[in-house]
Amino acid sequence: MDALADLLDGPRARGAFMLRATLTPPWSMRIQDEAPLTLLSMVRDDAWLVPDEGEAQRVGPGDMVVFRGPDPYTVSDDPATEPQIVIHPGQHCTTPDGTSLSEAMDLGVRAWGNDPDGSTVMLVGTYQLRGAVTRRLLSALPPMAVVRGDTWRSPLVDVLQEEIGKDEPGQDVVLDRLLDLLLIATLRAWFSRPEAEAPGWYRAHGDAVVGPALRLLHEDLSHPWTVADLAAKVGVSRAALAQRFAKLIGEPPMAYLTGLRLAQAADLLRESDATLEAVARRVGYGNAFALSTAFKRERGLSPQEYRGGPVTA
Repeated sequence: MDALADLLDGPRARGAFMLRATLTPPWSMRIQDEAPLTLLSMVRDDAWLVPDEGEAQRVGPGDMVVFRGPDPYTVSDDPATEPQIVIHPGQHCTTPDGTSLSEAMDLGVRAWGNDPDGSTVMLVGTYQLRGAVTRRLLSALPPMAVVRGDTWRSPLVDVLQEEIGKDEPGQDVVLDRLLDLLLIATLRAWFSRPEAEAPGWYRAHGDAVVGPALRLLHEDLSHPWTVADLAAKVGVSRAALAQRFAKLIGEPPMAYLTGLRLAQAADLLRESDATLEAVARRVGYGNAFALSTAFKRERGLSPQEYRGGPVTA
């Protein structure tokens, strides 16, 4: 398993908020839902993305956008259009003065907007989960990542558009998995751009030395890895692996492994009812005490406190 696959394998979409938005200008939406990750696909017409900080960007049919929360932003037909709709946490929508628009904007099964025959159409998928592994991924993204339609194509957009309005048994699961696949495809396109500032763990995937080492770590977190053991598996000296790994990833192999183990442990604590002992064994700690000590040193609170506390990005 490579690093990107592993990062997305834990915090999969579960009951993600998804809709097909149809709008007639003038329209403007202030998004302040604090969601960790939102994927937007322009299907028809153009829209403007207006962050609170930074330049506005125009997007058109075929363009994909990944928004990294929790900072607010605006999506509108024109940068000059004042927001008429505010999206709050829980995807509750109101006017700027607080009047609910939930019923007025409801156009059917996962259909939403101010006009069912509007000229602007976009697909929106929002992840509500803030897992610790997701945090490692989010830290590698800008607040707004735009992948232009003339640089990539994916049949997943058409499949999602066909499925999003269906109301059949198991449909939520189908849409969750489609959203995951579309996110992976979009991130691959984003990180592979020549000008992209891809994270070290992504760039290193193609390295002849560090790539195999990363895959070994991600495939078997419970193994009692040492630098010497990892180097032997890869077929290089311990010194060569350590130097190459630190250069490409930005930290030593064992430091990377510790961060990965604790991130996976955090996801398991939040997303499963596994005992602390079981979580410890799964991520490579000998017992619950060893995991608790490392977890508290890294995060400033115990695993039990983390499991029962508020979710943070």
